[in-house]
Amino acid sequence: MASERPPRTRLEQEIRRRGLTAEEFSELAETFAREHSIGATLSARHAQRLMAGHGPHGQPLGPVRPSTRRLLEAMFARPTAELLAPPPEAGNRPNNPRDDEVASELQARLDSSYRIDRATVDLFQQKVDLTRILDRRLGGLSLLGELLELTRQLDEVIRHTLRPDIRSALAKVLVDCSSLAGWQSLDRGDLHQSWQHYEHAKTAALEARSTDLEAYANAEQAVVLLDIGATQYAAELTKYARSLTNRATPPTLRSWLAAAHGETCAARGDRDECLRAFDNAAQLIPPTPDPTQTPYIVFRPVHLARWRGSALARIGDTEAIPVLTEALNNLDPSFARAEAALRIDLAHTFAASGEKDAATEHAHCARQIALTIGSVRQRGRLVALPI
Repeated sequence: MASERPPRTRLEQEIRRRGLTAEEFSELAETFAREHSIGATLSARHAQRLMAGHGPHGQPLGPVRPSTRRLLEAMFARPTAELLAPPPEAGNRPNNPRDDEVASELQARLDSSYRIDRATVDLFQQKVDLTRILDRRLGGLSLLGELLELTRQLDEVIRHTLRPDIRSALAKVLVDCSSLAGWQSLDRGDLHQSWQHYEHAKTAALEARSTDLEAYANAEQAVVLLDIGATQYAAELTKYARSLTNRATPPTLRSWLAAAHGETCAARGDRDECLRAFDNAAQLIPPTPDPTQTPYIVFRPVHLARWRGSALARIGDTEAIPVLTEALNNLDPSFARAEAALRIDLAHTFAASGEKDAATEHAHCARQIALTIGSVRQRGRLVALPI
């Protein structure tokens, strides 16, 4: 039987490992070409010639068409010349049962990852999106474990995915997932773990080849620096994050990054730079942001107003109270953690202006929310209130 004959090329070896016939591989290849906009076709007869490494009568195969070469290299992440070369001789190394077991496990993981397509990537992203919605409503107290497991799964899949386009798409989801884990860890008061999650997100952004996501992860990480009082480092990090973007960057992200820089400047007492950054953020933010451009952040004018009000409170600007009050009135009540943070900013501002009753009222509301969502970070901010 033909299946008992040793494979003549690496291509034939790979196709056999997947349990495919030449006809089945032909169908798979043409589906792959359509899904990835590769202008190539591959008949079963041509697949048989490529698998054999020569023509039907033993004549040389001849040059492979550029479109076919692009298709094969996209599918197998190997040069065509390597795919059409004879496979390495099995007798070149001793037969070690443990080696065979490891090789079989690796092959199984590669085969499993090979089946991942865009629809599967979308499912991973939907899980992160759902976690984000639950996080802003309920806090991350009971969600972090699930998020860490999802991060582990994405890491595992990416390590064994050879198709560059799918690998990049998975890495983008991992940036989002790791950043959200970083934010939840920060809210739980675990600064070290938060920092590590953001480092993971930055590495994933490099894998995804996305400077926009790299900028996002860096600016998110700056909040850890703010929480330990390293305000100069935080300002430098958000400035660097902004430098990674260009005109092709979605305006929502550019606005968000400007606001992040404004927050760090306020923390270090740089009033002028803070106000310039928030003015720039206001110029950039679209009236109705497109969530498909930046699914990893929810940033609308009301969120910019809340952020600006918080910065104004830090620098002692008298406009902080009306800005924060208007933001509170317009904030979607499902943003529980954001409401707690906003009320704490109001409590600090009212306390600084001598309005103890108003400060106490907002502090009480914030404390109830912080307890409900399990926010160690916001409870810590409440302890520092001068009331």
